[in-house]
Formats: sequence, structure tokens, C-alpha cells
Amino acid sequence: MRDETIALHGGYTPDSTKAVAVPIYQTVAHEFDDADHAAAVFDMDIPGFHYNRLNNPTNQVLEHRLAALELGVGALTLSSGTAAVLYSLQNLAGLGDNIVSAPQLYGTTYTLFVHILPQQGLEVRLAADDTPAAMEALIDDRTKAIFCESIGNPAGNVVDLEAVAALAHFHGIPLIVDNTVATPMMIKPVEHGADIVVHSLTKFVGGHGTTLAGGIVDSGKFPWADHPDRFPMFSRPEPSFHGVVYPERFGDAAYIVRCRTVGLRNAGATLSPFSAFLVLQGLETMSVRLDRHEVNARAVAAYLAEDRRVSWVDFAGFPDHPYHELSERYLKGRCSSLFTFGVVGGYDAGLRFFNSVKLFKRLVNLGDAKSLVSHPASTTHRQLTAEDLKVVGVTPDMIRLSVGIEHIDDIIEDIDQALSAACGAE
Repeated sequence: MRDETIALHGGYTPDSTKAVAVPIYQTVAHEFDDADHAAAVFDMDIPGFHYNRLNNPTNQVLEHRLAALELGVGALTLSSGTAAVLYSLQNLAGLGDNIVSAPQLYGTTYTLFVHILPQQGLEVRLAADDTPAAMEALIDDRTKAIFCESIGNPAGNVVDLEAVAALAHFHGIPLIVDNTVATPMMIKPVEHGADIVVHSLTKFVGGHGTTLAGGIVDSGKFPWADHPDRFPMFSRPEPSFHGVVYPERFGDAAYIVRCRTVGLRNAGATLSPFSAFLVLQGLETMSVRLDRHEVNARAVAAYLAEDRRVSWVDFAGFPDHPYHELSERYLKGRCSSLFTFGVVGGYDAGLRFFNSVKLFKRLVNLGDAKSLVSHPASTTHRQLTAEDLKVVGVTPDMIRLSVGIEHIDDIIEDIDQALSAACGAE
């Protein structure tokens, strides 16, 4: 099936009720037939459900659709995108290990990498930029993965996934890609060599600003068993799960099964079935929404580029943009509706613009059907120092727009009046 069809039908066959909508299995646990059945389900010898911290029929449909869209062998849904990033790393790295990352990161991911994980003994090394050369300089024998965002939030950079994947595989480590901004409808990182894909499903997939959710997709392609010294968790018996050796028992799905049975089972960032249902509703219409998002974003970017109250526009859809070539290669002529611009007058003018919008919603989500605006330096990235802001690509005057699907004239009229409030009439 094609993506648009998968988003509507993938992973679900109506049960005895013949319900067309995926049912919400709002239950904590599932009954066993007998002791043998319980043992077989717990050991994952047969498909089944037992305690909904680990799996649930509603969540499973979402996982199947996400895996199909991202070309993976399996997926795991979680309570937030941040949980997905955290679990994806903890599943393959531990005390004394390190991860190499591109520096252009969402604010909370940056804080997790720079301040939280090091306290737990896991170092994250931020490269000078998103090029393979900058990343390779930081790799050593304790490096367990390379991490990047396919499209940086809010930096707007487009990573050369094929080149970075080749670097990772040369060193015997996987590439983990956060594909939240691009979505699998625009970029499929696995097609370009990525091994693991993470998502904040809260954003474009959910699409309506109602539901926190995250996901991890396993490509099934990384040869964990070929690197027993670097990844002992995939070559030795797992003490927390009856001594199983994951690649021997679960084959290509070793990574995602371990993520569920060790990470989710013991730390419990579980997505509720009702939340999974809401994300499924959003997923069904994502392809249609993305088309409208893009049309509107192109019009807004063109308008801003001609306005003298705007000092710069960072939109990869422009032919002179430094990432335009990579954007054309990986997005195949499409562009994200998330982009940034600078207001003439710096930080204070940026705040005045932010405070003056009427249609745009002032909040820190993205990918909503509604148009959203944020001033990163004072919101999502406010905990960062001036030097940290430079590293992640945030400037004091930066305004981040997530252009929604309202009528384009209403969107531009709101931007115009907010610019007038910030800088005066053009």
C-alpha cells in the first residue's frame, strides 16, 4: 500500500464487532487462558497482551502504521517524543559511553543531551556542525551512535543522511534520526541509511494539538551481532529478561524488542490507549494536511522575503538557501511548513511581534492544523546561554512559524499587523 492508504488502513483488521474505527482498549490488563498461556505471552513465544505498560491492541495498530510508513520491522509508541529520544539512546548505550550528535537540536533534546544524560554517565558530544567531517572527529571506541534531526528544529538545516549514515556504518555504529519535522510523508530516513527513527507524534502526525505521544522505529538493518564488544546488550544474555540473547531470539527486530522489554517494561513511559486513538485520527489525514501546510508556507515565506520589516528568512524552499540542494534531494521538491525569520529591531522587536499576533497561537508546539508562533530565545531555548544559542542556531530576533492550514489571506494579514506593531507600517 502507498503511504496515504497505510495511514488509513495499516495494521488493523476489524475484530468480531466489525468496528471500522480502531477500538480504544482502555484496560490495564488482559486475561490469560491458563498458566501455560501466560508464560508463553510473557516470554513473547506467542503474540498476545498481558499488562498494558508494555503493549496494548490500540497502541499496536499505531505502531504497525508507523513502522510501515518508516519502512521498519517494528515500532514502539511512548508517552512523548522526549521519551522516544531517551529510550532510543538508553537501549544501546550506558555508563562511560558516548553519542555523537549534530548540534542543531530542539531545545529539550539539547538540554537532555548536555545536562541530563551526562549526570547518568552517558556523554553526548555535539559536533561543530552537521557535516560528516565534524562528526567523525568526535567518534571513538566508546561511541554507540550518531544522532541528528532530519530537519533541525528550529534551525531548519537538512542533514545529508546518506553521508552521515555511511560514516556511522564505517565505524560500526547506528544512525538515529529524529524525523518529527519532516514526517515519513516527506523523508524516509531508512531509505537513506538510517537505522533507527524517532518521532514526536505530538506534532504533524497527531496534527491537532491534543495529544502527547512519541515513537521509535527499528529499521531491522543494523547488524548488532557483528559488533559484540561495542554492543554487549545484543550479544550476551539479558539478565532482566530471562537471559534472552536478542538477535538470536528476535532476529532483525532485536533492537525494538529490547527497547520494549527492557526500557518500557522497567521505566514505563507508556502511551495511553486513548492517546494512541487520537494520534491515529490525526495520522489518517496527515497527507492532506501536509499539502495545505506546504502551500501556505511557501506563500508566507515569499511574503516575508519581500517585507522591509524582516531582516532575513530561513526557508529551505528558496533556491539560494544553503540547504536547498539537500532539501531538493531528500524532500524531493517539497518543503517543511516550519521555518524561521528575523524581525528588524532584534530581540525586543521579536518579542513585540510575538506579543502582537492574533490568529497565530503563541505556544511551543509545531505541526498543528492551526498556525503557531514562538520566539525560541525566550521560550523553548530560554534556559540556554548565549553561547549555547549560537551552537543550536537560535538568534535573539528569531521567530519560528509553524504555518497552519487556515486561509492564506488571513495568515498573511495577521503577520502584517504583527510586523506593524513590532516595527511600524512598511
